[in-house]
Amino acid sequence: MLGAMNNDQHPRTSAQPAALAWRLLALLYDGVIAIALLFVISVLSLAIKPDHRPVEPGTLAAYAVFAGLWGAIGLYAVLSWRRGGQTIGMKPWRLIITDQHGRRAGWQALCLRFVLASCSFGLVLLWCLFDGQRRGLHDIATGTLLLRMDAKSA
Repeated sequence: MLGAMNNDQHPRTSAQPAALAWRLLALLYDGVIAIALLFVISVLSLAIKPDHRPVEPGTLAAYAVFAGLWGAIGLYAVLSWRRGGQTIGMKPWRLIITDQHGRRAGWQALCLRFVLASCSFGLVLLWCLFDGQRRGLHDIATGTLLLRMDAKSA
């Protein structure tokens, strides 16, 4: 439960740890954003290549395009989490990321959270099924919580 607010706290008052199903629904919505970013990165990679042809798999250019996509998705996620505590996909489900004290999570924690979640292909989420506070391994490692706001306080 979140209490009184200061500048670094989120303006909500009541929340519970988010279940795995809510996390997966938010990821599904954010997948639409990821597809849009894929299109943008793909167009940029075609535009900067002299022959304007797709990159060949396994080449340095292909790895650069992949890194650009991963970086763009990471930038979207981390900026969204830091700015308002949630991505677009988290909003309809009233999900919000905080630190363990209900305050806005720090940049370092959020960046590490993204790296751990994405490099594990999301497997760190499965730990929510066993943890009493429904934290994924990435939440435990970074000291963050994913909470679902009560409808009245959202």
